[in-house]
Amino acid sequence: MTEQHKKSSLAALTLAAVGIVYGDIGTSPLYTLKTIFDPEHGLALSEGNLLGIISLIFWGLTLIVSLKYVTLVLRADNRGEGGIMALMALALNSVTKAAPRWHYPLMLLGVFGATMFYGDSVITPAISVLGAIEGLEVAATGLEQYIVPLTIIVLITLYAMQRHGTAGIGRFFGPVMVVWFAALAIMGLVNIVEAPQILYALNPYHALRFMYENRMIAFVALGAVVLSLTGAEALYADMGHFGKKPIRAAWFLIVFPALALNYLGQGALLLTRPDAISNPFFQQLGAWSVYPLVVLSTLAAVIASQATISGTFSMTKQAIALGLLPRMRILHTSASEIGQIYIPAVNWLQLAVVLLAVVGFGSSDKLAGAYGIAVTATMLATTFLTFFVIRYRWHLPLWLCFAATGFFIAIDIALFSASTLKLFHGGWFPLLLGVILFTVMLTWKRGRELVFENLQKHAIPLEDFLSSLFVAPPTRVYGTAIFLRGESDGVPHALLHNLSHNKVLHERVVFFTVHVVEEPWVPEDEQVKVTDLGHQCYQLNVYYGFKDEPDIPKVLALCECLGLPFEMMETSFFIARQTVISTPGSGMATWREHLFVAMSRNARGAADYYQIPPNRVIELGTQVEI
Repeated sequence: MTEQHKKSSLAALTLAAVGIVYGDIGTSPLYTLKTIFDPEHGLALSEGNLLGIISLIFWGLTLIVSLKYVTLVLRADNRGEGGIMALMALALNSVTKAAPRWHYPLMLLGVFGATMFYGDSVITPAISVLGAIEGLEVAATGLEQYIVPLTIIVLITLYAMQRHGTAGIGRFFGPVMVVWFAALAIMGLVNIVEAPQILYALNPYHALRFMYENRMIAFVALGAVVLSLTGAEALYADMGHFGKKPIRAAWFLIVFPALALNYLGQGALLLTRPDAISNPFFQQLGAWSVYPLVVLSTLAAVIASQATISGTFSMTKQAIALGLLPRMRILHTSASEIGQIYIPAVNWLQLAVVLLAVVGFGSSDKLAGAYGIAVTATMLATTFLTFFVIRYRWHLPLWLCFAATGFFIAIDIALFSASTLKLFHGGWFPLLLGVILFTVMLTWKRGRELVFENLQKHAIPLEDFLSSLFVAPPTRVYGTAIFLRGESDGVPHALLHNLSHNKVLHERVVFFTVHVVEEPWVPEDEQVKVTDLGHQCYQLNVYYGFKDEPDIPKVLALCECLGLPFEMMETSFFIARQTVISTPGSGMATWREHLFVAMSRNARGAADYYQIPPNRVIELGTQVEI
C-alpha cells in the first residue's frame, strides 16, 4: 500500500470512528451541566463552583479518556479486539498458568462488567434522545408535553430499522457527527470570547479547591460529572472495527477539542447569564438556533444510540460464543461487513426496556441518576482486568503495574462511590438490569457445566467403543455421517441411537467437535485439525474465536486440503437434541434449574447456529438430568 493510500485509509477510518465510536460521549454536553447544577443536588451556581466543575470535567476527559483509555487501555488488545469481553478473555489467558487462583474471580468480574455495559446500552438511547428533544422546552414551554411521545416515536423507528442493517445509512454517520462536533466547538468559542475568564478552569487548582471547599456537596456533584465521561468504554469496545490509530486520531484531533471548547463555552455562558442554567446547551447561541440544534442533536443522539445498539449485538454474540448465553438467531445485514449483525430477540427486548426507562423516568435529568453507576462500574472492572493483563501478559514490574492502574482505580472508585449516592434516584435501574443479566449468564454457564458433568458420568470412551465395534462390524452404507460431539465427550448419543435403531454404520464416519478459544479470531489455517481413528472414522476438531462466525460448510471445504473431502449431497449430519430435566436436590437451586431448562428449550438449534443445510440434518432426542 502506498503512503498516499495509507493516509486516505486512515482519514476514512478516522471519519467513521467519529460517527460510530464517539456518538455517546459526543452527546453528553446536552445534559451534563444542567444535571450537575440541578437544585436537588444543592450546588449553588457561583463563579467559584462553576470554575471548579468545568475544571473537573476538563481534567476528567484528560485523565480518564485521554490517558487511561486512549493511551493505556487501547494497548491491551486481544489480537486487535477490544471491549470488556475481549479484555476478560485476555486476562483469563494471562493468569491460566501464572496465577490460576484468579481465573474464576476474573471471569466473574468480566461478566459483571459486561452486564453493566448492557445497563449502559439501555440508558444511552433513552437519555440521548430525551436530552435532544428537550430542546423544544427552550423554544416554547407549551411543547413540553410532546417530548416523551416524540422520544418514543424516534426510538421505535430506530429499533424497527435495525433488521435492515446500517450499511446504507452508516456512511452518513461520520459526516453528521463531524458537523455536530464542529457546532460544539463553534458554540463554545463564541461564548468563551464573551467571558474569557472561564479559561482559568484549565488550571487543575480550581478542581481541587472545589472538592476541598465543598466536601460532601462536591462528592455528590462528582456523580453527575461522570456524565461527561460516558462512552469512554465504547472507544475501547470498537477498537476491532477501526484500529487504534483512527480512534486516537479522532479523539485528539476532533472530539476532545470540541468537547473541551463546548464545556468551557457553556461555563462562560453561565458566568454571564446564570438564568440559562435551565438548559445551557440550547441557549448558547440564542433563540434563533434552538430548532436547528434540536434537529442536529436528535440526529447525533440517534447515531449515539445506534452505536450502543450495535455494541449490544456484538457483545451478545461474544457472550454466546463464550458459553455465557444460549444460542440465539443471528442475522447478517451486510454481505461485505461481517460485524453487521442483527439479533431480533435482543433488539426488541432492549427496545422494551428503553421505552420503560423513557416513560418511567420522563426526563434526562432523572435518567442521569441511573447513568453513572453503569458507566463507572464498567470502568472499574476494565481497570482491574487491565492490571492482570499488564502484570501477567506483559510481565511488567509489580510496582509499575500498581502505579499505572492504582492511580486510575482510585479515580474509578471515587466516581463509582459518588454515583452510588444516586442508588435510590434511578441508580437502582441499571444495577437491577445488571443483576438479572449476571444471574442469567452464570446460570447458563453453570447449567452447561452440569449437563457436561452428567454426560461425562455416562460417557463411553470413543476409542474403546470403536475397537469393540469393529470386532464384529455392522453393515456399512454409502455416504458420510457427521456426528456433532462435545468437547471431551465420549461416544455421541446420536451414534448410539442410530446403531440401536437402524443397525447400520455409514462407510465414512466423522466426529465433529467445536472448540471456542479465549481469542477473538482463529486464522483459517489453524481452524481445522483432523485425526484418523481407523476404519474410515475421523475426529474433526474445529477451533473458533469468540468473534468468529460459525460456518460448518465452510469448514468442511477447508478439510479437502487435509485429505478429507466432502460432498454435501452425500453427507448427513446427526445431532442429538438435548432435553434438560431438572432434578431437585442436586446441581443448582430449583429456580435456577428451571430458568436454565427454559433457556435451553428456547435456545437456537445447533444445526441453525452452525449454518448446516437443514435438508442434511437428522436430529435424535436425548434427555439429560441436572
